[in-house]
Amino acid sequence: MRIPVTSSSLRIIVLIIIVLSSSSSFAQDITNPDSLSKKPSPQKQEVHEVPNGSKVYQLSHGLPFAAFSPGGEKEKELENFIREQKVAGLLILQDGKIRMERYALGHSESNRWSSLSVAKSVTSTLVGAAIKDGYIKSVDDYVTDYITDLKGSAYDSVKIRHLLTMTSGIRWSEDYTDPNGDIARFSTDPIEPGMNATVSYMRRLPAVAEPGKKFLYSTGETHLLGVLVSAATHQTLSQYLSSKIWIPFGMEQDADWRLDRTSQEMAGCCLQMILRDFARFGQFVLEDGRIDGKSIVPDDWFKTATDIQVQLWPGGGYGFGWWIFNGSAFEALGIHGQMIHIDPSRKLVIAINSAWPEADSNERHLAVSNFVRSIETEIDKEKKAN
Repeated sequence: MRIPVTSSSLRIIVLIIIVLSSSSSFAQDITNPDSLSKKPSPQKQEVHEVPNGSKVYQLSHGLPFAAFSPGGEKEKELENFIREQKVAGLLILQDGKIRMERYALGHSESNRWSSLSVAKSVTSTLVGAAIKDGYIKSVDDYVTDYITDLKGSAYDSVKIRHLLTMTSGIRWSEDYTDPNGDIARFSTDPIEPGMNATVSYMRRLPAVAEPGKKFLYSTGETHLLGVLVSAATHQTLSQYLSSKIWIPFGMEQDADWRLDRTSQEMAGCCLQMILRDFARFGQFVLEDGRIDGKSIVPDDWFKTATDIQVQLWPGGGYGFGWWIFNGSAFEALGIHGQMIHIDPSRKLVIAINSAWPEADSNERHLAVSNFVRSIETEIDKEKKAN
């Protein structure tokens, strides 16, 4: 029996679960909110470009939401949400058409913004693409089949599926307040000569549970997925993303992906793109990964990836790099308020770039949930009226 839980309370449950598993946020991304947008910083971050192509997936304009328009009954609600939740960009697509687009805090339609852990959902999609292309046989392949430097470590018994679902059983602490936690040491510990930075660190970690038995949120493991995809495809993650999605689907602008200390994309975070391309990625997923009528991922990939692979609360949990909240909608989430919300039942995509001063906040997640529910209410009213 499934116990009904409201979408608002689900976000709070997610946060409680993560705190209880010694993770203070959704991602090891960055701790400086100033780095959220692509603005100059004292320390230049190395990146790989993700080129787009000549074709652009055009986003036409649909009817604006009457309730949120000037003079509408929810105009003030919208303005308060943008101001109070530090929203820099908000874009709502329905049926592939723009129904709302707003910018604030100096952000604009031409500025890139960091995905933070939203990138995890992109990386998991590239795993699916690599399986479709024959570079990877199955999610049940062992990780060490592709990352040989992990052989002899606790990852010997870990499968790709376990990395996708955060159930490897390998110890990981994502607590930003702990200078000795894995999330801090990952970027500072010495790297073994000739080895990838992620692999060098992760291969030294012990197992605390049998693979598949325990959910433990770990950005390091999505970084490993990026290394695995690069090893399997013999391409950088940026090249593969460009060739599989950015060019053929028709993203509007180049993106870029931050690199680790050994010039590998940080697959668990830090993919910078414009807001409209955040929304286009959501639309690509909504369309089941199909480009020109052909899916770039295996049949039913997104059905599986966005289904509950690890149940964390009644009716919701984690998929392959996606959060599932109410059985029909799912989300890519990043700290400081980044989100792609996808609701196939309403053909709805909501992309939000935010600059929360704190990495995570129960109150702010609740505010986002309430805003999403308010949008859904207006869509349902329109459908009923027609």
